[in-house]
Amino acid sequence: MPALAADAIRTRGYCRFDGRDGATTQTVERGLERLRQALDNLPEDTHAPRANRFRRYSRGILIPGRHGHLEWVPNRGEPGDPYTEFWQGPYNPEYLDVVRRFKPIDEGLRADPLLMHLVWRDFDPTFWPDWLASCPFLVGVHYVKLMVTEAAAVAVSSPDHLHQDGEPFTFVHLVARDNAAGAGNVIATPQCAGRRPEDVADCVVAEFELQEPMESYGVHDRAVSHHVTALRRGPEDRPGVRAVLLIDFTPMVPSLQ
Repeated sequence: MPALAADAIRTRGYCRFDGRDGATTQTVERGLERLRQALDNLPEDTHAPRANRFRRYSRGILIPGRHGHLEWVPNRGEPGDPYTEFWQGPYNPEYLDVVRRFKPIDEGLRADPLLMHLVWRDFDPTFWPDWLASCPFLVGVHYVKLMVTEAAAVAVSSPDHLHQDGEPFTFVHLVARDNAAGAGNVIATPQCAGRRPEDVADCVVAEFELQEPMESYGVHDRAVSHHVTALRRGPEDRPGVRAVLLIDFTPMVPSLQ
């Protein structure tokens, strides 16, 4: 990741960058093709059946210094019906202290060189107290698609307002955007978490849209709040789609305090 982006996430709490940086053209092209092939296999978010949101989620364990390696946490559930648990504690008011279950990311995608590249490139600019320098990190990998088929429909993320996630760092990589209106990113001061961007315009520090595959951004959770606006169908008579990979990092210790 370019030094400017790493400096930005330290000083401003967020950064924007090209996820292709440091990867070969072949790695990017093959990885994006696998991700696009998996789009139609993303199951509906059963916790929000009317949100027009589809997703998979898996967790891995990263050991600093073992570059290029990630140990995936085994799935739970019965054979043929696996799931991964996801808990945000008090950070998502739509699911306060609820343990949600999501279908895991397919094994083929978990082994893809592009995903591994993104995990380690994202981890590179994160920063921690010295006493955490050699601890393992839990890596959350979400593959999320917002999709609307009807002209009047909307697709929303969760929570549907400025928020913080609870994971110290989160990075977002665009996989696909087609016939999409909205789904813009908003970065604001941390005090605005829980409020709508239009109600706290003076707290907004950046607004932008991810347009091209592997266009990316990252946030330092304590330093900012953030939001993705609703997706609507664009002018063409076909579904509106926005799909992203989200990668977050949390040290595997009892508490950060």
